[in-house]
Amino acid sequence: MIKIIADSSCDLKDFPDVPFETVPLTLSTDEKSFVDEPDLDVDEVLDYLYSHHGRSYTACPSTQSWLDAFEGADEIYVVTITSGLSGTYASAGIAKEQYLSEHPEVKICIVDSLSTGPGMVLLIEKIAELKAQGKSFEEVSSAIVTYQKSLKLYFALQSLHNLAVNGRVNKIIASAIGIMNIRILGTASPVGTIDPVAKCRGDKRVLEKIIEEIRACGYKGGKVRICHVENLELANVIAERLREIFGDIDLRIVPARGLCSYYAERGGIILGCER
Repeated sequence: MIKIIADSSCDLKDFPDVPFETVPLTLSTDEKSFVDEPDLDVDEVLDYLYSHHGRSYTACPSTQSWLDAFEGADEIYVVTITSGLSGTYASAGIAKEQYLSEHPEVKICIVDSLSTGPGMVLLIEKIAELKAQGKSFEEVSSAIVTYQKSLKLYFALQSLHNLAVNGRVNKIIASAIGIMNIRILGTASPVGTIDPVAKCRGDKRVLEKIIEEIRACGYKGGKVRICHVENLELANVIAERLREIFGDIDLRIVPARGLCSYYAERGGIILGCER
């Protein structure tokens, strides 16, 4: 049996026609923890976190949770959140070594997305597409590395608080965001860290800058996947504008699950595209 597995930052809860599973990360404060399962009430979690004045943090999946997900499959493809910001890729790698020591006949490919959310979705879809074409494990493993390099990720956030307190972005940069309707537009660097691109005042400027950056990166009408944190309105505006410019493109919008909601925060948008 072939199985595709991702950590919960991919934002998918299921995937059509392919055995698919997500391994959850955990969101915590010193008082309470939330496992990023498909049925997690994200709105409730965000309400709690906004009212909580102590520290909050996230934890990558345990090695055992990966091992449990591997069970029953002969050919496994794992897609993880960027190793530049999380230990999830490393924990999956440890699980792979342990599993293969007991099941040497199993084939396991672990893909460091150098991304999150929509970027991971595009990788998952590509793996499923290649397997549907009858590609071998070796062919898929090689092709997915090349495909990953063709992807680009952007995010538009109106708060960087959780990223800053967890050491993912500079606190000085974070302090200027969220004031006077200022948003940060950023992108994933080649090594999967966060690169700020511009500060934008208001959604109109955010839209203009996203379109400008997408064009500059070489986008010409490939797939686009967008996740949002309680901001479907802006996600739809971006989608409409992209379709006006590039035609009837393959574009899908999904709400963010727990992990991406924690770091992107309310109002946040994350966009992944094929160049």
